[in-house]
Amino acid sequence: MSENNDPHVAKFVYDFTEGNKDLKDLLGGKGANLAEMTNLGLPVPPGFTITTEACKVYLDSGHEPVALRDEVSAHLGALEQKMGKKLGQADDPLLVSVRSGAKFSMPGMMDTVLNIGLSDKSVIGLAQQAGDERFAWDSYRRLIQMFGKTVLGVDGEQFEDALDKAKAAKKVTVDTDLDAADLKKLVTRFKKIVKTEAGRDFPQDPREQMDLAIKAVFDSWNTDRAKLYRRQERIPHDLGTAVNVCSMVFGNLGPDSGTGVAFTRDPASGQQGVYGDYLQNAQGEDVVAGIRNTVPLADLERIDKKSYDQLMQIMETLETHYKDLCDIEFTIERGQLWMLQTRVGKRTAGAAFRIATQLVDQGLIDEAEALQRVTGAQLAQLMFPRFDEDAKVEKIGRGIAASPGAAVGKAVFDSYTAIKWSRSGEKVILIRRETNPDDLDGMIAAEGILTSRGGKTSHAAVVARGMGKTCVCGAEDLEVDTKRRRLTAQGGVVVEEGDVVSIDGSTGKVYLGEVPVVPSPVVEYFEGRMHAGADDADELVGAVHRIMAYADRVRRLRVRANADNAEDALRARRFGAQGIGLCRTEHMFLGERRELVEKLILADTEEEREKALGDLLPLQKRDFVELFEAMDGLPVTVRLLDPPLHEFLPDITELSVRVALAESRKDHNENDLRLLQAVHRLHEQNPMLGLRGVRLGLVIPGLFAMQVRAIAEAVAERKNAKGDPRAEIMIPLVGTVQELEIVRDEAEQVIGEVQARTGIDLKLALGTMIELPRAALTAGQIAEAAEFFSFGTNDLTQTVWGFSRDDVEASFFTAYLEKGIFGVSPFETIDRDGVGSLVRSAVLAGRATRPDLKLGVCGEHGGDPESVHFFHEVGLDYVSCSPFRIPVARLEAGRAASSANGSDHR
Repeated sequence: MSENNDPHVAKFVYDFTEGNKDLKDLLGGKGANLAEMTNLGLPVPPGFTITTEACKVYLDSGHEPVALRDEVSAHLGALEQKMGKKLGQADDPLLVSVRSGAKFSMPGMMDTVLNIGLSDKSVIGLAQQAGDERFAWDSYRRLIQMFGKTVLGVDGEQFEDALDKAKAAKKVTVDTDLDAADLKKLVTRFKKIVKTEAGRDFPQDPREQMDLAIKAVFDSWNTDRAKLYRRQERIPHDLGTAVNVCSMVFGNLGPDSGTGVAFTRDPASGQQGVYGDYLQNAQGEDVVAGIRNTVPLADLERIDKKSYDQLMQIMETLETHYKDLCDIEFTIERGQLWMLQTRVGKRTAGAAFRIATQLVDQGLIDEAEALQRVTGAQLAQLMFPRFDEDAKVEKIGRGIAASPGAAVGKAVFDSYTAIKWSRSGEKVILIRRETNPDDLDGMIAAEGILTSRGGKTSHAAVVARGMGKTCVCGAEDLEVDTKRRRLTAQGGVVVEEGDVVSIDGSTGKVYLGEVPVVPSPVVEYFEGRMHAGADDADELVGAVHRIMAYADRVRRLRVRANADNAEDALRARRFGAQGIGLCRTEHMFLGERRELVEKLILADTEEEREKALGDLLPLQKRDFVELFEAMDGLPVTVRLLDPPLHEFLPDITELSVRVALAESRKDHNENDLRLLQAVHRLHEQNPMLGLRGVRLGLVIPGLFAMQVRAIAEAVAERKNAKGDPRAEIMIPLVGTVQELEIVRDEAEQVIGEVQARTGIDLKLALGTMIELPRAALTAGQIAEAAEFFSFGTNDLTQTVWGFSRDDVEASFFTAYLEKGIFGVSPFETIDRDGVGSLVRSAVLAGRATRPDLKLGVCGEHGGDPESVHFFHEVGLDYVSCSPFRIPVARLEAGRAASSANGSDHR
């Protein structure tokens, strides 16, 4: 075996005996785990892995590393010596598979080619060596089909059509009913397809086959479907894929052979047991493709007890070794079990929480690691509604519960339609016989996926679980006709494209029409209406409770709510909020109070303005009394009026029409004329950058003073009633310390007046929002006049990027995401390099001026899992988010603290 002794020269190829599970960056997940299983002494076919570094060189330069061919040759020679046969030799050929294997699992997204080494000559030798002519020709047709599609770019439908015609001519329905003669004819047809479509003959040189397949796997890293999947799963684009070259073992050698996929626990529920699929007389791709319906893994005990018992022992070994749910691919060749892959398995959100706590109870992991095994995104999935079991429904079928959830939408039968209708605002259910990687964009667009073929390990099931999409697979009693765009159920019920269907990924049931939903038991738990018990829902709640309790114990970040009224505040408190981080007072000026705001805007004299403010004051005070009562004992940050005043006036077009019609009838309305003049006076081309926030408080005399007085009087009233109000007053859109100082002076004067009149010590903190780049850049100065900062990351993102959120998300964000300019919208997850850099510098500058400066965030990023980790890193004291996202923020704040303390983030 060739080795690179020069430490400056990269080693691009590793034998399975050389690696281990910790080398995923270099060997990819598949290669690292094949090496780990080899080290454990498990039955792994010999082979070698070409590293991700080789792939990156290839993708960057357009050609393979110079040393790669010689290294591959050396490792291939060692493999041939170990196996006692040469690649593609005529009499007894060594055959290999060439399979992708990135660091992170990307099921079905990249390429695989099996049976490399077969040719017109070696297929005869394989038949003689195996004593099975049909098997040899079946393997050869599979190679040409895979190679043609994957390596030479031939449309896969061409091969499928030819296979369907061969079965129709024989009057059979499954490919296993084709005999050797049929398959020979099919090989001839397949080779003609390759010649016609690819413009070249199918290569007969086995080394050429292998080299071209390796390049094809490298190239598959950058296919559209792979890039789309990485964007969806937030996998970095610069990792590259490893390539695994493995000696072939054959599951298509007859009834004593087969292939399967197994899970050490149910990936849908997390329950321990025998879970997986098995398919006799088949190769591995047949199982995950879902083209033939499998039997449950438990049936293997009846079919081949020796292999079954050995597999159960290996599964226990792997789960104990990896300390997690393992997803395993295996092949049985004439009674001999071979392990082809293991990886930490994808699972549903409910399974993630159950498995994490089960492993703690078994002593395999501790609570800190259990916390890292779940995510805020998974918790959010568990909070989605479920179908009402008591509702009147029309069940039309049942399949395998592959990925839970309650999904309702219009039936569509191809990805293009799913995307088109989804973009038009329709909710859709993608219905297919089985999905393949080309369906990924349609799966993303759909509310849920329904297939008539495949099991829990099919492409649809695995990808849906990874994305958290509802999925029902293998609904065999439903006939899916994609050409006529209809689904026919037993009993004659026909679902045409556009008809509404409902699918339950927790039970596998399929319903006609829209089924009503009820709250999730996890939401009921957070609201105090459910407790952990013995049944399935309560078991899940118990797992969530345990992990949330640990997260709350270890987290440093406090979690507050964005809430504007007592009802939202009480709900937030039930969800675990530790205060209100943002009360948007502009929401208190809507409805019937809009007329009072109009009077304020139209006021021509100081008396009129004072009258309008005086009418608003008791209303504002009542709002705050209710809010402080709901959050008694917890901090409440009240933001003074922020949006442009014109938002409180009628629409300029509607008002202009109303005034014009009145004039035409000579029926003048003096108030409408004054309103129209005010609308014109306040109209701005870009109101988000105009007269709003602190600017309003400076140019509308008495406006902020009225709000501060209402807050102060509400605090005094609550304290007088033996309450414990903890109000904080926040001045918005400050760009310079002088603005803040002026408003602060006015506020302190008002607070002093209320304090003197009531005799109650109010202790109101005064701070500001940091939502403009200038504020972040001058945070050290602003901290001189602020007792706290709250980062308004929505506006900060808009002003840093120069984006108007209301416009750009609909106009060009889709293109930016597709082109990879964004991995995710900067309004969804904080832009660490730009916006995040300003936040970080403002934190440092603010605390340098005022070491006890309290720091929080109240933009939508406060409830985003990835952003919460960033806010923990930069040292904020709290995050604030909508009530529904509070549990997610609590969990992620715990995960951030636990990870920072040394627990691995898987």
